[in-house]
Amino acid sequence: MIVCPHCNHQNPDEAIQCEACYTPLPTTTNCPNCGAPVQTDATFCGQCGFNLQPEVASKVDELDEISETIVSSNRASANKQNQEEENAGAPTVQLMPPVPDASAIASGSEPEPTPRSEPHIPASANNKAEPELDSGPLRLPDLLSSPLSPPQSNASVSSPTITPHSSAANSPVGSAPTRLQIQTASLLHVQTQTRIELPYSISVIHIGKPNEQIPPDIDVSGFPDSEIVSRIHADIRVEGDNFYIEDTGSSNGTYINHTPLSLGNRHRLRSGDRISLGKGDKMTFIFQIN
Repeated sequence: MIVCPHCNHQNPDEAIQCEACYTPLPTTTNCPNCGAPVQTDATFCGQCGFNLQPEVASKVDELDEISETIVSSNRASANKQNQEEENAGAPTVQLMPPVPDASAIASGSEPEPTPRSEPHIPASANNKAEPELDSGPLRLPDLLSSPLSPPQSNASVSSPTITPHSSAANSPVGSAPTRLQIQTASLLHVQTQTRIELPYSISVIHIGKPNEQIPPDIDVSGFPDSEIVSRIHADIRVEGDNFYIEDTGSSNGTYINHTPLSLGNRHRLRSGDRISLGKGDKMTFIFQIN
């Protein structure tokens, strides 16, 4: 049976969407280690705890190596083709030696060099280049005949007018800068009223107690009645602004709003959801979004 993560309705194994609320059901596959059914996006097998991520990571690494090899070979062939085009496009210049005169070879004397002819410059161009000079007497301006004007006083000199900048006058006063609001989530422990902030820098948050296999991101060993919580109990996945919780094969189970969460299924958390780790409602948290 496949339990709907939206309304917790039990559907047959071959169902694609929920029969009650028509929500698409998560697809499942088999664990390569023990063959138990697990979700396709699960990180660990809930039955044997097998890590399902190394196979995907190795395939991604192989694809990266193949892409890098293809890119390097394409660059080498492109450089070789450009070099061949440059060599083919360059013109070949052959210098021919001068052929001596046959008569000069017969007489045994070297031919006289041909005098270099100078370019002919027309007379009109020379005339235009030379400026025409006035042969008449030079006349100085009559400075003595015109009276000197008195210097202007400092009072008569007008000072420049400074106008305020239009943008400063039109800008609003006391406008506050824009601030980005970051959505944060937390878990409130009901028994001790302790608030635990969920880390936003990781996409998978492990809940449990200290162990050597998967260290927990949220350690509940310090709370009362922690003996009912498994070492690897549950995971909270962060996908954008959505938070999903799934049981990772705990001994006493995980309960959402007093309803058991089946192994392999996950539940989308909403503000105010009640999360109980183990039976008896002894380790209870309230999911909150700030």
